[in-house]
Amino acid sequence: MMLRRALRIGFMLAACLSITSPAYAYLDPGTGSMLLSAVIGVAAAIALAVKMFWYRLVGLFRGPRPRPMEDAPPADK
Repeated sequence: MMLRRALRIGFMLAACLSITSPAYAYLDPGTGSMLLSAVIGVAAAIALAVKMFWYRLVGLFRGPRPRPMEDAPPADK
């Protein structure tokens, strides 16, 4: 029942969006570079969010890291 309703809504949305009228708009050459930089920015933000989520997920399964002892001698000597 929910699937049928979702399909109807999707079909009506697609039908409404397919009806177009002329825009009579001008897109200058800088618009392409602006859109490209926006797409690159969104991709970088998504990549950063996935990276942060991945490290949190891995950290959840690994558990807490052991802390070095305060009185231990330095490793290079």
